[in-house]
Amino acid sequence: MNKWKKELSIIFTLLVVAVLTACGDTSDPSNSDQTEEDQESHTEVNNEEITIGQINWAENIAVTNMWKAILEDKGYNVQLNVLDMGVMMQALESGDMDAHLEIWLPVQDANYLEEYQETVNFSEATWFDNAKVGLVVPEYVEEVNSIEDLNEHKDLFEGEIVGFDAGAGTMDVTKELIDDYNLEFELLASSEATMLVEIRESIKNEEPIVAPLWTPHWAFSKYDLKFLEDPQNTYGGVEKIHHATREGFSEDFPNVSEWINNWKMNDEQIGELIDYVENAEEPLDGAKEWIDENQELVDEWVE
Repeated sequence: MNKWKKELSIIFTLLVVAVLTACGDTSDPSNSDQTEEDQESHTEVNNEEITIGQINWAENIAVTNMWKAILEDKGYNVQLNVLDMGVMMQALESGDMDAHLEIWLPVQDANYLEEYQETVNFSEATWFDNAKVGLVVPEYVEEVNSIEDLNEHKDLFEGEIVGFDAGAGTMDVTKELIDDYNLEFELLASSEATMLVEIRESIKNEEPIVAPLWTPHWAFSKYDLKFLEDPQNTYGGVEKIHHATREGFSEDFPNVSEWINNWKMNDEQIGELIDYVENAEEPLDGAKEWIDENQELVDEWVE
């Protein structure tokens, strides 16, 4: 009797093993490629967080928050680190930063390209192709229409050009411009926010002010400003905006690298994005709202 029970137990065990094996083998050979792709994507998404450098400029706050929203929707963990331009480039070189989304070429950030081109990856792809940089004054300053007019009207501006972040490429170019035109002016470094407050208050009181500014920027839709002519072309002509990444980023995050290379915006799109971000309680909320309104465009970059 015991022997019979033992044999029955062995038979039952073998049947259970056979059933479990059959149930476990549910893979469909036709789906093997898709499974591998899913596994690769899953591995990339679950890698370490992506750090994107942010500079407190209107368009940079807008696009960094836009990409944070896009990538987090795809499952990535994205950290935005606020740094000035010089520290940003050092962080990319050392690998402490993954990406910076705003490199102006051929003129504004040429100094950083020259210094870091062997240790940082500067993209050939551009996301904005119609940028412009120059000195601006309010439209009501009728006496000044060219940089060459500034010395003659130095007292109007108290001999000061109101600038922004000291490490910005445009600030370096503005220093060159002061030498090129022998301007009897001092360039004051501050921040973009401080410079914009100075512009706002000057326009409110209809006072003269001269400052370096760029497009795309919301200030041109809010205030009547004009670029001063630059006969020596120190600021250059049309600027294109690139991005930069640390070495090895495209290997570690091939999907993200491809998506950012696909990224392209025009004046209307970047202007609208900046407006959404500027008017939201939190920049990320504004970026998400803009993405919802422009999902087809975003899908062109990431699908």
